[in-house]
Amino acid sequence: MSTPTWLEDMDWEAVADEAQEILCDLLRIDTTNPPGNEEAACRYIAGRLQDAGIAHELFPVSPGRANLVARVPGRGTLEPVLLATHLDVVPADPEEWTHPPFAGAVTDGYIWGRGAVDMKNMAAMELAFLLTLHRHHAGRAASDVIFAAVADEEAGCAEGSLWLVENHPDRVRARIAFGEVGGFTVHLGESRICPVEVAEKGVCWLRVTARGQEGHGSLPGGENAVARIGEAAARLASQSLPLKVTPVVRHFVGAVAALQPFPRGAVLRQILSPVWSDLVLNRVLPDRDQARLFEVLLHDTAAPTILSAGTRVNVIPGEATMEIDGRLLPGQTDEDLIAEIRAVIGEDLDIQVTRSMPPVEGDVNDPVLGVIQEVLDELDPGVVAVPNLLPGFTDAKAWSSLGCRCIGFSPLKLGPEDSFSALFHGVDERIPVEGFRFGVRALSEVVARVIE
Repeated sequence: MSTPTWLEDMDWEAVADEAQEILCDLLRIDTTNPPGNEEAACRYIAGRLQDAGIAHELFPVSPGRANLVARVPGRGTLEPVLLATHLDVVPADPEEWTHPPFAGAVTDGYIWGRGAVDMKNMAAMELAFLLTLHRHHAGRAASDVIFAAVADEEAGCAEGSLWLVENHPDRVRARIAFGEVGGFTVHLGESRICPVEVAEKGVCWLRVTARGQEGHGSLPGGENAVARIGEAAARLASQSLPLKVTPVVRHFVGAVAALQPFPRGAVLRQILSPVWSDLVLNRVLPDRDQARLFEVLLHDTAAPTILSAGTRVNVIPGEATMEIDGRLLPGQTDEDLIAEIRAVIGEDLDIQVTRSMPPVEGDVNDPVLGVIQEVLDELDPGVVAVPNLLPGFTDAKAWSSLGCRCIGFSPLKLGPEDSFSALFHGVDERIPVEGFRFGVRALSEVVARVIE
């Protein structure tokens, strides 16, 4: 599949200029969640859409919080394609930053700001494509293209994508959704890969309660609830849950290993082995960050995050609790995770689910991956697109509930000096100007081919 004819003579510099202007403007709107303030960003986008004559709707959810949905119609012979982004960002302490996090500075070859990576860059790329499509090809593509800019992804999606799916599902129903987290360059020795997220872990947040003998602090010695919950937390933090190899991770490891020289590739494949996995991850792989990433891709996880007990220093409480951030691999259920946790901490503690979102699992052979590889071969030869599993969660939780195939592809060309994981939610969040401009064209080319 070659470049669609309507893109052949496109002025890509002008498209990238427009996208970069949009990105810098969005970075200057503080949408830190909490409280969010996404409505301000939605109204900025609405202004751009209004000026272009693109139909759109604003959906206020609560004070200062809103979602926006726009649509460029096609012929309707194929179901719509959704371009999805969230507008909220995590907090940033200006004292720690080289440039103010909400200044949208462009300097030293980078675009700086909270949200430059997660994920206002994607909002700008998608909006620039929507504007380009409307100007040059409206009504002629096989698919409608929907653009959704939502609130609250960083805090669990309740006022954003999940709200839209529950209240206005027909506005965002699509066959394919493009979103985060994928499309960035990863350098592995002499090779380069482009992870494309086709699956993500589920969420199972838990509260564990231990009970003991309440009494005066001067008379210890009975069964102590605080000690029980502390012991449970220590055991859980020090032990891995059972190894599970999902189809997506098996494919990802195989593809990455195939790009490595001997013996590194052969050793890497052993992380899938029940016999050798722990040894390779804990003792052999030299890059500890990489080893930790593979660890979470191969196991359900249960991280103790909050411990609570007592109100007075001289009173032994009769109850203590532990909050757990649990993440499930595709194919696993909340009940499966609870059983794994009980095997570590014992059967005598009460466990309750406080928040649950199921895993998302796509197809490692999804045809969209072939389109992405085709575009990368043209624009950045040598990069290999590899389907991958995201340990965290995204708005794909919502879109997939409508039967949508979710593709995490937010293209960003990075050099060896740029670490995506360090930039994501990090101090001095920034993206290379040229890497972003590359992404504008790469995303446009991919989406243009998918909608034809």
